Amino acid sequence: MNWKLKQQLQEMLKQEQGYKIFPGGFRKRFALAYPNSYFVGMSNLGFHIIYDQINNRNDSACERFFLPDKNLIDDYTRTHTPLMSMETQTPLHDFALIGFAISFEMDYFNILQMLSLGKVKLLANERTEKDPIVIAGGPCATFNPEPLSLFIDAFIIGEGEETINNFLDVYNDPSNENLSRKELLFKLAQVPGVYVPCFYDHIYDENNKLSAIKTNDTVPQKVSRQWIRDLDAYDGKTVITTENTEFNLFLIETSRGCGRHCRFCMAGYCFRKPRHRSLDKLLSYLPQAKNLNKKVGLMGPAISDYPQINELCSHIRNQNMPMSVASFRADSVTQELVNALAQSGQRTLTLAPEAGSEKIRHIINKGIEEEHLFKSISMGINAGVKNYRLYIMVGLPNEDENDIKAIVDMTICLKQYMEKLGSKGTLTLSINPFIAKPCTPFQWSAMADLKQTEKYFKYIKSELKKYKNIEVQFESTRESFIQGILARGDRKISQVIYEAHLNGGSKAFKRALKTFKINADDYLYRNFDKEELLPWDSLDMGFTKDYLWKELQTALQEKHTIQCFDGCKRCGVCK
Repeated sequence: MNWKLKQQLQEMLKQEQGYKIFPGGFRKRFALAYPNSYFVGMSNLGFHIIYDQINNRNDSACERFFLPDKNLIDDYTRTHTPLMSMETQTPLHDFALIGFAISFEMDYFNILQMLSLGKVKLLANERTEKDPIVIAGGPCATFNPEPLSLFIDAFIIGEGEETINNFLDVYNDPSNENLSRKELLFKLAQVPGVYVPCFYDHIYDENNKLSAIKTNDTVPQKVSRQWIRDLDAYDGKTVITTENTEFNLFLIETSRGCGRHCRFCMAGYCFRKPRHRSLDKLLSYLPQAKNLNKKVGLMGPAISDYPQINELCSHIRNQNMPMSVASFRADSVTQELVNALAQSGQRTLTLAPEAGSEKIRHIINKGIEEEHLFKSISMGINAGVKNYRLYIMVGLPNEDENDIKAIVDMTICLKQYMEKLGSKGTLTLSINPFIAKPCTPFQWSAMADLKQTEKYFKYIKSELKKYKNIEVQFESTRESFIQGILARGDRKISQVIYEAHLNGGSKAFKRALKTFKINADDYLYRNFDKEELLPWDSLDMGFTKDYLWKELQTALQEKHTIQCFDGCKRCGVCK
């Protein structure tokens, strides 16, 4: 084991507050892995929450693992040093249980790299009684686990606070110690919200199309997504603080789930229904943030939808604490919230109309009109904020050239409005290709041809470059190509990921598709049939496919769906 790599982890640990190390021998160690850098992973609030849940038990000790920086990966490989934990610098392969928290499709390749660096067998069916059990949770594991089914023994479907405890109750039960690997996995498959892919056979027909998902009656036919009814029963705040993070904030989760029915948004469906922490609970977190001299970062699907956002902002401001927000909606933002952000030194406000035309905003059910954008900018300028960012998607269903032109027209109109109100700040467009996500009404929808998307990117940039202080940023279409396939991928894509890993990672993905003679168009550029069996159909998000299909038809008719309300029974989640 390389002492320099070990020393580096120890130095990083010295800069942290809030981590836990337990005496050896009393607790079973759990390796909690984030498949990206420490810098990114330590800004993930869900990672903190699960770390805290595991360590709050009296039988488990959680230690963290991250993907080393690129310059260090060579050092690990050259010195044959296994990937080590933050807390005790213990090799990954020494942990009997490894759990990945997965938020982004492009991190799938990092999972294999971390297992490889940790000297853990990559393929689940090659692991023996002596090898770790590898599990995964998070948004990507929830909406479609199949592209990772070759590598992950068990998936946590839905919100993890309760499920991870139920999982560990079974895993740590002394009566299960002498079970074989498969027997233990079978017992774990009985835990609500735990999906063990080895018990589900995916059958393909002569056209290589998924025709059946078979299992016997010993495991659930469908695994039900789990969700927390009472957020106040669990803490939702930063557990470990460090300066070395993407967001150097004390994170506080105000709400979870969204009832706005944006038809492209996986989080709005997989984490429904909308729930809020009580104001008293949120206020109880503020003294810790103040003692640590940290800026408060409010997290949630849309901070401005929190019912008591003005009171919360007022409390934070009255304590002279700076704050930031993950996102807010232009149709519910308040002057109190904007003033609090401006007072905290926020120089840019971010708005997410997602589209330039009214037609596309109706199709996606965004509910944001240009008047909301004008009002938000007016609030911001009144508070002293000069710069604004717009999130836009290109390639949404039924989009045409007029909708692309509408993005340009809206941007120019908003920039002129900024100048009219006296702001010479920058208006930035952050534009991403639309990617169809499972468990949403658009799960059947084709992705727009990426060559056409690039032409639209060039058109937007060309039309706006003549205007001062308008910046345009685009997401890589190469990455969007991969994300689109991974999002709607099946078990065949698991083989492609494995092949790509063996040949250099994501850069080898297209070549791996050719190796297995897989046509990318089958995943990206076709509309799935209504009756088609989908790879994620063994999961139950609380609503039916018929409900999603009706929402898709409503979208194509450019009709609005009202947001969630108390007593609503439309989708079936609130039974």
